[in-house]
Amino acid sequence: MSYPNKKFIIEVVELIKSLLNFCEYDISNNKNEISIMAKQKDIFSILMFLKDNPSISMESLIDLTAVDYPNQEKRFILSYNLLSVSKNLRIRVKTNVNEDMPVQSITDIYPSANWYEREVWDLFGIRFSGHPDLRRILTDYDFEGHPLRKDFPLSGFTQVRFDDELGKVVKEPVKLDQDFRQFDSLSPWEGMSKYLPGDEKSKNSND
Repeated sequence: MSYPNKKFIIEVVELIKSLLNFCEYDISNNKNEISIMAKQKDIFSILMFLKDNPSISMESLIDLTAVDYPNQEKRFILSYNLLSVSKNLRIRVKTNVNEDMPVQSITDIYPSANWYEREVWDLFGIRFSGHPDLRRILTDYDFEGHPLRKDFPLSGFTQVRFDDELGKVVKEPVKLDQDFRQFDSLSPWEGMSKYLPGDEKSKNSND
């Protein structure tokens, strides 16, 4: 599939501006990539419009993901990545999300959103109202926290191991061997010569 030309992308942007007039949003075209930033309450209607309008026809949701910005009031940016095979077109729809406010599920529009929304819930803790089965999908069902949040500890909260005495796998709080660890942040390559050991032939040819 070849990339759409710049003229076509501009025409699509103008078409969206003329037809998508029932809500407020910002639309941009950066390097032939169309991106729409909208309010959370309008996302469901916008996605339905982009899929059902025959002039745009975004048939597929190919990805749904999030980015965490802990210092922002609405800490997450939720990103819906759409594809139209018939139009050879991609559109990204984004919105700011508060961690305490659930987002309306879009499984009624794109059935593929089922597992995507479960993944975002599992890794970021963003809830989706109206989802038919909002369970964890990548971590254990009793996993604590959401590992792609910026404030999630690198070591996690719990660890599992096989207990020889009990003869089974047990879960317990993470215990570090040292109360405080100091890591050498210097690059292992720092201070090395221009040529690696054994590269004398290359050295002689360049001299």
